[in-house]
Amino acid sequence: MKYLRWLAFVVFVFQAACQPQATATVEPHRAMTLTLVKSDEKKIIETSALTVGQALTEAGVKFMQGDLLDPSAETLITKDLTVTFIPGRNLTIFVGDQVLNIRSAAETVGEVLAEAGVPLVGSDISFPPESEAPPPDGQIRVVRIRESFEVTLESIPFEEEVTYSPDVPFGQSETVQPGVKGVAMIRERVRYEDGVEVSRKREEKTTLREPQTRIVQSGEKIVLAPVGGNIPYDYWYATEMYASVYSPCASGTGGCSYGTASGARAGYGIVAVDYSIYSYLAGMKVYIPGYGVATIGDTGGGPIIETAFGVPRTKWIDLGFDDGKIMDMTGWVTVYFLAPAPAEIPYFLK
Repeated sequence: MKYLRWLAFVVFVFQAACQPQATATVEPHRAMTLTLVKSDEKKIIETSALTVGQALTEAGVKFMQGDLLDPSAETLITKDLTVTFIPGRNLTIFVGDQVLNIRSAAETVGEVLAEAGVPLVGSDISFPPESEAPPPDGQIRVVRIRESFEVTLESIPFEEEVTYSPDVPFGQSETVQPGVKGVAMIRERVRYEDGVEVSRKREEKTTLREPQTRIVQSGEKIVLAPVGGNIPYDYWYATEMYASVYSPCASGTGGCSYGTASGARAGYGIVAVDYSIYSYLAGMKVYIPGYGVATIGDTGGGPIIETAFGVPRTKWIDLGFDDGKIMDMTGWVTVYFLAPAPAEIPYFLK
């Protein structure tokens, strides 16, 4: 029985080996149709190439890096395709001191910059703007924008408050409270373009310490003192004044004038001050070294004093001389105001 089973297996194998075998066949790649769209032109390409790039090369269409192919050159051709071809342009990108040359078919400046690996970041700007098309001259400039904050300390000046004291001698002053500068913290926004500072804006100012007012007492106490030397006079106030000289017939009026504001005869011993302060000083006795004792008894001056001599009108005095005896004492002189002192000190002397 075992022998019959073995014999049947041998017959089966023999019959199977004698059956004809199926042969594998490779069909050739079927030709596909590519429609090439370039600008407003269309070109039909019949091709059996495997990829878009191979098909265009076989058809004599030249393309290079930076040109736009849609779909891309690596795309396999498995069906009829429409291929858009946009030739790239040679563009130059300026980024600080760096110059990049690139060929691109991108539609916007932003896309060009992304392709070149120099996209705008943060507040960076480009010329033309990134949303616009690349310019006709092909030149694109990138400006790198950076902002930082700087904190500095700034001193705040103190003010001065003047009070008058009857216990302090007139012409002197005493500091009751010293002035102390305050301190403020300044926070500024600084803008840099390509590493160069272009603007600075104060964002915040915080006072860290308030300034302390300086308080000064100015004296009102009249204290008489001798003029000094062999001059037998006491004075209550001395100051520097700019002197000019005149005489009755050399007073700038074009003639001779002997009258004065006080009624006294013009000449030696009569001095004039600006008419704006004459009423405060009229009749006072003064002593001027090199001139002598005089009475303030005439007026003159006006705005011309400030333009002609460059001094305040309250600091000008005109020394009277007799005709033919004028001494050139033009310039700064010390004027001693002799006793007695007035009941109220004129404001411009304080």
